[in-house]
Amino acid sequence: MSPSVAELLLQRLERTPTGPEGGLCSLEAAAALGLDHQTLVGAVKSLQALGEVIEAETRATTRWELSAEGEEVLRDGSPEVRLFCSVPSEGLPQSDAMKLPGAQVGFSKAMANKWLRLDKGAPGGPRIFRAVGAVQDAVQSSLRQVQEGNGDSLSERERTDLKRRKLLLEVTLKSYWIRKGSAFSTAVARQETDLTPEMIATGSWRKLPFKAYNFSALGLPPACGHLHPLLKVRSQLRQIFLEMGFTEMPTDNFVESSFWNFDALFQPQQHPARDQHDTFFLQDPAEAPELPAGYMARVKKVHSQGGYGSQGYKYEWKVEEARKNLLRTHTTSASARALYHLARQGKFTPVKYFSIDRVFRNESLDATHLAEFHQVEGVVADRGLTLGHLMGILHQFFTKLGISKLRFKPAYNPYTEPSMEIFSYHEGLKKWVEVGNSGVFRPELLLPMGLPESVSVIAWGLSLER
Repeated sequence: MSPSVAELLLQRLERTPTGPEGGLCSLEAAAALGLDHQTLVGAVKSLQALGEVIEAETRATTRWELSAEGEEVLRDGSPEVRLFCSVPSEGLPQSDAMKLPGAQVGFSKAMANKWLRLDKGAPGGPRIFRAVGAVQDAVQSSLRQVQEGNGDSLSERERTDLKRRKLLLEVTLKSYWIRKGSAFSTAVARQETDLTPEMIATGSWRKLPFKAYNFSALGLPPACGHLHPLLKVRSQLRQIFLEMGFTEMPTDNFVESSFWNFDALFQPQQHPARDQHDTFFLQDPAEAPELPAGYMARVKKVHSQGGYGSQGYKYEWKVEEARKNLLRTHTTSASARALYHLARQGKFTPVKYFSIDRVFRNESLDATHLAEFHQVEGVVADRGLTLGHLMGILHQFFTKLGISKLRFKPAYNPYTEPSMEIFSYHEGLKKWVEVGNSGVFRPELLLPMGLPESVSVIAWGLSLER
């Protein structure tokens, strides 16, 4: 079995003297062993991993090499000398001389060296003549010195000129100076890194070499500081809304009055959603201290008597029921507040609002339902909005989420008419699943706020964690 590269290197290193100056250069060792230098470097690194078998010091040396163009000049001569030799005694038309290989560089250099002269008034056009009888190719001679390994004997000016003409390259060679280590051996023995139960049971660990532990080495950084998947989704949704020109609504009031959560949204006070099986009502404080009196009176009238084109619900509306505090059941209460403040501005301006925040439902917990979850809501208020505008916005919104297959189904909502449920085709489940709810806000909801009759409001919402 032939020895490995590492073993060949150790055998050669064994024959080198010890001491501060003892050792091998990896470049010389590779040449002596007939190996590629990178192959030898790989063996050096593998021996370093074994511990103190060898010591390897990184060194960098520079040397001069000819470029491909420099090789051509060494073989055929410099362009200025070749051009000089191409000019006969009777001269050569400049137009013909410029067609020769390397004539552009050769002409300028030969003229600078005063080897040639140019007669611009010659018959037939400018003509080039020799100005001296013979020339010496100093460039070729300098490159020959570099080729023979004597590049350092050139002056700095000569090397700079050759580099500027792209005839000479300065190459940096990285190598290793290799010495014997404290545990030097010509036999490559793999050091064990783990103490196994079998080694302990058989006692073989006593005869095995173990790699020393590096107690100063840094361990793997702990996986920490990652965003929660829900926060990632929230960030993605927020970015989509902002790209579509929406403004985020304030949604920092988890505790809401029944007035803003239900009444302002034209939900009757006997609606099943107000039942304690669905809503968390508060005991302290049990009631909201203040409600907008004028707006509350208009809401009461449209609920109990009708108005604004609606017959209302024909029941006795009670302010005590509207004052009850609760944990908000949807973020549409924030939309109602935002639209009310928009109406109070006086002159109407179109707006696009969105919200992403927590809502609360008093429901039985199971694999798909929690008592607390996040709701996403978008609201657009403008003149002349239709159901077609809503469907177009929804297509754009869900397409940015990566959902392109959408269907819309008519549905009932207390505060939107017409209303639609949004369905998307789930590629994994191979079926259509509901992804949201949408509709156009009722006039009997908007007009009591004070918004103009020509203004329409379209909205949609979807739930997370459900």
